[in-house]
Amino acid sequence: MKISAVGNTLSLFLAITFVLCVGWGLVAPENLHMHQAWQNLLPGFTWISLPSFLIGLAGAYLYGWYAALVFVPLYRFFNRSAVSA
Repeated sequence: MKISAVGNTLSLFLAITFVLCVGWGLVAPENLHMHQAWQNLLPGFTWISLPSFLIGLAGAYLYGWYAALVFVPLYRFFNRSAVSA
């Protein structure tokens, strides 16, 4: 499992999800969007301006890489243990 493939995949998944959620938040009624959750998860993100959107997008992308940097070594460790047993 290549860390670059997993990192880019997770990062793009989270970035696309962020864009879809922001888009939904712009068209949905106030009680149906997640801007409060994004504000808690992404430092510097507030609802909504272009700089804030870009900060949120970058944060979502970086969270994907964080997940890959933690997940792939753990997967390799446990997968190696399972194969040798």
